[in-house]
Amino acid sequence: MDFSAALDPAALDQIFRAARTPISWSSRPVTEDVVRALYDLVKWGPTSANCSPARFIFLTSRESRGLIRHALSGPNVERFLDAPLGVVICQDPIFFDHLPELNPEENLRDWFASDVGLAEETAFRNATLQGGYLIMAARALGLAAWPISGFDSDDVEDALMAETGWRANFLMGIGYPGETPPPERAPRLDFHTACRLF
Repeated sequence: MDFSAALDPAALDQIFRAARTPISWSSRPVTEDVVRALYDLVKWGPTSANCSPARFIFLTSRESRGLIRHALSGPNVERFLDAPLGVVICQDPIFFDHLPELNPEENLRDWFASDVGLAEETAFRNATLQGGYLIMAARALGLAAWPISGFDSDDVEDALMAETGWRANFLMGIGYPGETPPPERAPRLDFHTACRLF
């Protein structure tokens, strides 16, 4: 096996092996330049046909995060409000309007525009993928990420994106981890359980 082009082990540890979902947050703010640096990494992650359907609403204050407090399930409320940065990962149902500038293939926009089911599936799948890139980008920049699916998407959409037409996919808290150590790491499935080689 030739891993000569791989990142060094310390970088892989930071992004994957040693990275943890935070139990608490540091009071250190996530500044606008860091938010922009996050997106500048995320945007380079691949999506099918370079469709890039994810949209991100960055909630940079406790007050702005409080706008969706009512949409969060109980255990998520305070941890999300306390996060230095809250993010709503969304998908744009009419992402295909941007395809002429993102992909040179002719008639690609019309292909998606004429098939609502295909467009919805493509938007959801690729926006979710881009949300995963956001986790990796946060870890690469020394932050921690806490993805959240316990929320009412209709309430979030009504509160934050009624004029955009975007759809809420999932939420994420991002920040520098606090001093509270995480519990023992939960196990993961081994290769033979999760994978098949053909």
